[in-house]
Amino acid sequence: MTATLKYRCGIDAHAHMVPHDFPSYLGASVPADWPSMAPAQACHRSVMIAGKNYRTVSDRCWDTAGRIADMPEMGLDLQAISPMPELLSYWMAASDAQPLLRYLNEQIAAMVAESGGHLLGLGAVPLQDVDMAIRELEYCVRTLGFSGVEVGSNINGRPIGAPEFDPFLEACESLGAAVFVHAIRPAGMERLIGPPPLQQVLGYPSDVGLAAASVLTTNLMQRRPGLRIAFSHGGGTLGLLLPRLQQSWGVFPALKECITAAPREQARKLFFDTLVFDASTLRHLVAQFGETQLLIGTDYPFNFHDRRPVESIDAAGFDEATRELLLQGNARRFLGLPLEENT
Repeated sequence: MTATLKYRCGIDAHAHMVPHDFPSYLGASVPADWPSMAPAQACHRSVMIAGKNYRTVSDRCWDTAGRIADMPEMGLDLQAISPMPELLSYWMAASDAQPLLRYLNEQIAAMVAESGGHLLGLGAVPLQDVDMAIRELEYCVRTLGFSGVEVGSNINGRPIGAPEFDPFLEACESLGAAVFVHAIRPAGMERLIGPPPLQQVLGYPSDVGLAAASVLTTNLMQRRPGLRIAFSHGGGTLGLLLPRLQQSWGVFPALKECITAAPREQARKLFFDTLVFDASTLRHLVAQFGETQLLIGTDYPFNFHDRRPVESIDAAGFDEATRELLLQGNARRFLGLPLEENT
């Protein structure tokens, strides 16, 4: 297939947005978790949730021009943007979350339209109500032209691989929508001893690893072979747990019975981002999952992000073919983009 697009640099599949302001709640009783914005120092604003400062963010969250200005130094030419995960709002009534998510989706669409082809959209859906989520998915893909959606690693404690979400994932497969799974409200927080940032540092990789494992143990890719699904933070703990799961599949009859194809074979049908901050870990993930399944993720523009993602890939010492796959080829397949022009 001949492409219409040519990317000079890397494609970032894991980057976030937060709007400059949130809409007012229009119902009778404002949900406790309905977000608002408060001014902060310089070009920053604070996201207020339940009366507390959830996170102070910079104007790069909503300033399209500023975001694009940062991309060349990062080695990027294209970025898929999705909401800050806490804004997915699964804990609200779906009827309350839906208008908030529609607002976020339309803000993403406006940023994409302003970007001159440098941004793509990954929308948000109220997965606490699968039927409502499918309707918002259709709006994101068919009306807004998004490449897909971002979903949480768990939805109110249920991992994304749980059977109740299968109709939604079937709809994603049917629409050709990419699904980017981001860690959210991780399990095991009571086991972390230290300050709140440990949620992002240690809790997120643990939860996204469990989410990816749930996809393997429920045979999602056997049932939905056309689904394109990716996991944040390098798949979290899955890269280390996969050999154990593979070995157990040959030991425990109950696992052999419920997992219908080898876990390692299934895992190599998933996508994972490169956000692991370590060259040897990145090499290990490529060895585990395959050079066709890793794509750039940065977590831009939050403070804890990979500021030089292309350099991070180069530091791992891959051959040129693998490097090009990680920089852009795999992201193009995941996001459903045209193939690069041959020059």
